[in-house]
Amino acid sequence: MAVPFRMNHNKHGMLVRLKIFVNSQNFHSHAPKPAKQPKQGSQSPKEELDYSICGDRIGISEWNTLDAEKLGVTSSMISHSSMFVLKLLRRKGFESYLVGGCVRDLILKRTPKDFDVITTAKLMQVKNHFRRSVHAQIVGRRFPICLVHIKGSVVEVTSFETVARTSNAKEQFLYSQLPKCSNKKDLFRCKNSLRRDFTINSLFYDPFANKIYDYTNGMADLRTLKLETVIPAQLSFKEDPGRILRGFRLAARLGLSLSREIEAAIWAHSSLVMNLDKNKIMIELNYMLSYGAAGPSLRLLWKFKLLKFLLPLHAAYLDEQAIEEDDRASNLLLKLFFRMDKLLACDRPCDCTLWIGLLAFHLALVNDPQDAVVVWTFASVLHHGEWKEGICIRESRETCSYNFPNAGQ
Repeated sequence: MAVPFRMNHNKHGMLVRLKIFVNSQNFHSHAPKPAKQPKQGSQSPKEELDYSICGDRIGISEWNTLDAEKLGVTSSMISHSSMFVLKLLRRKGFESYLVGGCVRDLILKRTPKDFDVITTAKLMQVKNHFRRSVHAQIVGRRFPICLVHIKGSVVEVTSFETVARTSNAKEQFLYSQLPKCSNKKDLFRCKNSLRRDFTINSLFYDPFANKIYDYTNGMADLRTLKLETVIPAQLSFKEDPGRILRGFRLAARLGLSLSREIEAAIWAHSSLVMNLDKNKIMIELNYMLSYGAAGPSLRLLWKFKLLKFLLPLHAAYLDEQAIEEDDRASNLLLKLFFRMDKLLACDRPCDCTLWIGLLAFHLALVNDPQDAVVVWTFASVLHHGEWKEGICIRESRETCSYNFPNAGQ
């Protein structure tokens, strides 16, 4: 019987449930109060980041144009709604590409969570061109996007002309890194790639020419399954501490190793995560736990001491257990989430209610250990969605000799 896991697209409802749960744990209560930081992208002149150290890191002159078909990527792998958007923009005379995580996942033969389109059209032009056939709306302030609604799906469209506000120092750095050539298409693709978080997220795919464009050595990192930031990690995480959480999510889902540079930067700047808007942290936490990589995500958060800020009670449990690499099978918390992960994927996520329920269930067992029959009953109710099935499981299991291990051991 299929398990009815569905992602709740009501963001407000999701955040309400998350807030209720994390507030019960005194969310952030164990976090040291970091020094007040300027808003992202608005550093004062005295606090501007030094981008001069990036020059030797990025070899823009050695970019690669790759045959997508040789990498196993074809236009037939693109969702119908995304292809509709790409084709319409091309017919209107604009360049349009797939960019970011969807390109990475197609190369890795994984199902993308979504398909992101980027175009030379301005967002208002995108909205106007889709107004007659489908519903389109522009959302976001700091980095606006156009959401195109097509037959129950939503395609996110960004514009090359839309960029988040950055310091003068970064703008000068970006222009200094651009190649001296007359190919305008390469110039705007290249500049956009330098604004992205990780090299494996900076790839562009042109399904009409069947080409993949790599300006930051992303393909080399993808082949070795290594996570690298586009600019030095120390600068990247200062620019946007949310990249630390996204890095954990990518590493957990794709089985990537973190570079030494990234690990050092996380240890140095992890406290900056606490400066992020609480809603943004909650959304990132949901991305980590709802798409089939909750177990490894929790391990990374615990390893780098961020779990004690986000879920302090569970972090304390893992600290007490002192988990090792080969101990996850006997660790109650990780065992619950690794089991859940087997049921989920990017194209088959769960509602946040499921993992919130597992976290609460784990705390209940830690505080009051139960016999195995109680756990079997709970699991059956969770699976079937009704108490009747849970009672049947209880009746069939209550004569068994299972002994549920003490959750605190």
